[in-house]
Amino acid sequence: MKKTIYNNAFTRFTDKEFDEKYALISHAIQLGDTINAKKYRDILKENGIDASDLPSAELFNKDNKIVLVPKRNKFTFIDLFAGIGGFRIAMQNLGGQCVFSSEWDEPAKETYFRNYGEVPFGDITIPATKALIPDNFDVLCAGFPCQPFSNAGLKKGIEDTRGTLFYHIAEILRDHQPKAVLLENVRGLISNDKGKTIQTVLRTITGMGYTCNVPQELIDNGPVSKLKEECAKMVLCAKDYGVPQNRPRIYIVLWKKDLDIKEFLYPETENTKTKVSSILEKNVPDTFTISDKLWAGHQRRKLEHEEKGNGFGYCLFNGDSEYTSTISRRYYKDGSEILIEQPGKNPRKLTPREAANLQGFPKEFKLPDSNTKAYQQFGNSVAVPVVEKVSEQIVKQILEV
Repeated sequence: MKKTIYNNAFTRFTDKEFDEKYALISHAIQLGDTINAKKYRDILKENGIDASDLPSAELFNKDNKIVLVPKRNKFTFIDLFAGIGGFRIAMQNLGGQCVFSSEWDEPAKETYFRNYGEVPFGDITIPATKALIPDNFDVLCAGFPCQPFSNAGLKKGIEDTRGTLFYHIAEILRDHQPKAVLLENVRGLISNDKGKTIQTVLRTITGMGYTCNVPQELIDNGPVSKLKEECAKMVLCAKDYGVPQNRPRIYIVLWKKDLDIKEFLYPETENTKTKVSSILEKNVPDTFTISDKLWAGHQRRKLEHEEKGNGFGYCLFNGDSEYTSTISRRYYKDGSEILIEQPGKNPRKLTPREAANLQGFPKEFKLPDSNTKAYQQFGNSVAVPVVEKVSEQIVKQILEV
């Protein structure tokens, strides 16, 4: 029974009923001899699984060839809407220990387990999932979907966010009160619903005892135009931090008011030039070269857009390009946003490993078996080096005060 649970049963997740038990077991193993591990072991015991002699994380990770494990623990964090763990890599590199992870997408959970030896818990909107979060942790990390709030501004509290996924982040912050919060989203969050969405996000969190770089008066009363100007200062682009990709994202950092921190200093822009060649593989198979039909379609659509006076269409790059455009979750469809030139051939798509490189994932990161899933997962991820730069400042300015 135990060998099946520890080894074979983790290879693929198809049994929904047993899925949370995978998460409980793997969390208990990775957290070792801690209070949080005991919580998960007790729950397993209540559900008829003897977890009294789970293997150590070192042995388990060695047997399963897991490579990305923290070497030291300075602080704790939780990984919500975890995807494939971009936040986790950044935080672990700085000495953080992940005490809870949550992700609903099954293929992403498989990739997560392959690399961290941990199965994320499922849907964070379910109260039973929230109940598994440890009582205390230092940082909440989340890249949450951008949704407008239909009744924003009516009550000026957490109730404004009901019906959205952000509401569940707000609930967790209200109930657990970690020292710091790191949220990542598309730059468009600032203008979503004419600025009301970002105002509601900040008003909700600051109303629970947190603060950020945006003045509280703007958060509470606007004007929204000025609020949006302040929020734009939180936008960082991957190409400015060693990643050859034009990927602007907003990184919202908040901290408990009782820490008496006046301002969060975002990492300075790096002056080093990037090159697309740094992420490209050599001897790429011809299977990644796009077909004559697809290439003709790309060129036709681009010409049509140009005639209409807009800039839509495919984007072509080579090794000497400083950076690419933004890779998205839909990259698997036709690769139009990032095509690589090839002498004497049609251009090609990025390989899955190049997609991982473009998001700053380490070389040893294990890819999913499906190319389509790989493109979806990396296109939906954070740029790891940018998150790590922001997280360095969080550790220095908030956690070590």
